[in-house]
Amino acid sequence: MTPLPEPTGPLKGLRLIELGALLAGPFCGQLMGDMGAEVIKIEPPGQPDPLRDWGQFKPDGQSLWFPIVARNKRCATLDLRQPEGQATLKDLVAKSDFLLENFRPGVMEKWGLGYETLKKINPGLIMIRVSGYGQTGPYASKAGYASVGEAMGGLRAVIGEPDRKPARAGISIGDSLAAVYAAFGALAALHQRDKTGEGQVVDSAIYESVLAMMESLIPEYQFGGHIRERTGPVLPKIAPSNIYDAADGEVIIAANQNTVFERLAAAMGRPEMARDPRFATHVARGEAQEELDLIVNDWSKTKSMAELEAICDEAGVPFGRIYRAPEMLADPHFAARQAIIDAVHPVLGAFKMQNVFPKLSATPGLVRWSGRAIGEDNAYVFGELLGYDDTRITELRSKKVIG
Repeated sequence: MTPLPEPTGPLKGLRLIELGALLAGPFCGQLMGDMGAEVIKIEPPGQPDPLRDWGQFKPDGQSLWFPIVARNKRCATLDLRQPEGQATLKDLVAKSDFLLENFRPGVMEKWGLGYETLKKINPGLIMIRVSGYGQTGPYASKAGYASVGEAMGGLRAVIGEPDRKPARAGISIGDSLAAVYAAFGALAALHQRDKTGEGQVVDSAIYESVLAMMESLIPEYQFGGHIRERTGPVLPKIAPSNIYDAADGEVIIAANQNTVFERLAAAMGRPEMARDPRFATHVARGEAQEELDLIVNDWSKTKSMAELEAICDEAGVPFGRIYRAPEMLADPHFAARQAIIDAVHPVLGAFKMQNVFPKLSATPGLVRWSGRAIGEDNAYVFGELLGYDDTRITELRSKKVIG
């Protein structure tokens, strides 16, 4: 068997055991693996992560989502409902730095794998726990998906048009935010462990991860009784900053800062607007937002997207097109920064996916491989890593502990 590429990132030498499924936990594992940690993804025998089957389009029956979220991970099988599986996980914990799980709170304790038990085996263990509502509080044991966390955290109420039901972002943003905060917390805990030798629990809740992004929503209500509502493509009182019509499409122009608005007004051939009391200050433009947006749109729709881009770039006004996959793949900036790379899929071959972010100058992360088959790394995990002999592995396999 061809050996897998060695990690190169700043987390090289650290090991993370990933339990759970779908996105909130596994995306945290992806982030850690991207930066060089050895990530071992554990799935129950015969019960693969449902993400292996998710996606709107599956060529040759292959998920296009799993190869991304499971990249840089070794894949092994282990039944944690059986005592032998629990004992095996403890052996892995003894050799690991992180244990990542996104089960409903209480499941790990039911299996005898709670943090108080595991830290006796490995006092330096950092246990990363991702859930809908967190590990404590009256809602902790409730089932919680990202959609519920996004609603509870305040995001759903502000997405969409004001005359319609709340919309979703179009991606699993609640799961992803919880994963990012989980990874951030894990690295903070790692720094603390470097000083004390002691691990701890990282408790990342979906609803709190969403809440953390909600800017001044809470004090706006506290001090002014203001409740943010859906506002479509604009931010209230921030103008001009909107989606505007071009002759051949739609573009984003953002010129709400005083000096930038002066440059936009000049580029529009109407420098006097920057001195007009209706538009001369940030506050004034916010009050006249609707009128100002109509003026900008009347100008923009007479020009093509290419013309608008050239004018705005020359004037130093932020401008953007609304990208989808085709525009991303054709854009020279994406190419120059290798924002999208070609990984290798065992069935589909060349597989384009987003690169590792952020970019580090000295120890950059790397996509070493795409998601592997269920149990593909059993020999490495149970043989090479744990040192189980053939008799022990055969016994575990016969009991369907490792599949």
